[in-house]
This record gives sequence, C-alpha cells and structure tokens, in this order.
Amino acid sequence: MAIHKILFASLLICLLIQSSHAATKERLFSDLEKSALEVTATPSRVGEGVVLAAGVDKLSITWKVSSTATKEPEFKAIKVKLCYAPASQVDRPWRKTENELFKDKSCPHKISSWSYDPAMKAGQSFDYTLERDIPTGTYFVRAYAVDTKDHEVAFGQSTNEDKTTNIFSVQAISGRHKSLDIASVCFSVFSVVALLVFFVNEKRKAKIEQSK
Repeated sequence: MAIHKILFASLLICLLIQSSHAATKERLFSDLEKSALEVTATPSRVGEGVVLAAGVDKLSITWKVSSTATKEPEFKAIKVKLCYAPASQVDRPWRKTENELFKDKSCPHKISSWSYDPAMKAGQSFDYTLERDIPTGTYFVRAYAVDTKDHEVAFGQSTNEDKTTNIFSVQAISGRHKSLDIASVCFSVFSVVALLVFFVNEKRKAKIEQSK
C-alpha cells in the first residue's frame, strides 16, 4: 500500500511538472502587451562610431509605465535586460530571437529588477556600468513586466520594433594586458636561452666522452 501511495504521488508530481512546462511553452512574445513600458538608454559616450568599453562605460537607463498600458494591474515586478541587436545575432543561433519565450535567447544579460507597486508608475532612473563579461556586439535595452507567476505580460524597449534605432556597440575586454605580454616575451627568450645552454652543455659532454 505504501508503495502504491509513493507511485501515485510521483505520478501526480510528474503531471504537475509537465503541465507547468506546457503552460510555459505556450507563452509567446507576440502575446505580450508591447510599448506598455517606456524605456530609454543613453550611453555615457555618444557620437558616430563610438564603441563603449565593457567594464568601463555606463548606460543611463529610465523606464516608466506608459499611459496606454492596459495590463498594469497585473504587474508584480519589472526586469530590465540587455539584448542583442539583429546585427549581433547573424550566424549565432545561441543569440536567436524566438517568439516562444522559453526558447528566446536574445536578452540573456540581466541589468536590474524591482518589485512593482502602483506608486512606481512614474518609473525609475539609474546608471548601469556595462559588465566586464559582456561580449562584443550591438545592443539595446528591454524592460519586462511580470506577474505573480513570474510570467512576462508586457514589455518596452529602447529601440523601435525593427530594432534599428538607438542601438549602441560594446567592445569586450580582450583579457590581454601589457604586463602579461612582457612576461610572455621574457619567458620565450628565457626558454630559447635555456635550450641553447642545454645544447652547448650536451655537445661539451659529448666531446669530453670522446676524448677519454
């Protein structure tokens, strides 16, 4: 009898998990209320050809609830993310935009989040320093409003629908430093010298052995 209860409980848990996953998979980006949040993202350096440096430069980000938002009563949290622009998604399936939200990979970089209450309708403004691990690419900022189940219900973004305006470029940290380059050169020279010394010593030992 105990085994039957355990099996029944396990089956019930599996069904609940499957049902939860099915509900998640049914959520589509196209079903979200668009432009429900007004979002701006102003880089610390602007101008034609300017490329922001990861770990150094900042974005001045502002979001607020649009006067036309109809799902505002469902908002329980606001999540702001850094998203890839189309130019940085070409031939990169791991950054691909999908209508099914559980498959979408276009906004993997979390910026910030807040619990929402109606007093925050006027929004928030804050500065965000680009993380040091941000890859090289072109980006925009998107804010999602989520409900009590942590499901996205609305969004707004700092670019237009085609993602062609207010895009900014970021250069990743290369990981190379001048001191490391100098150390690498010194080590290479030392290795060559050590090899030459070893070769000369071996030749000298060989001659000594031959003279005996």
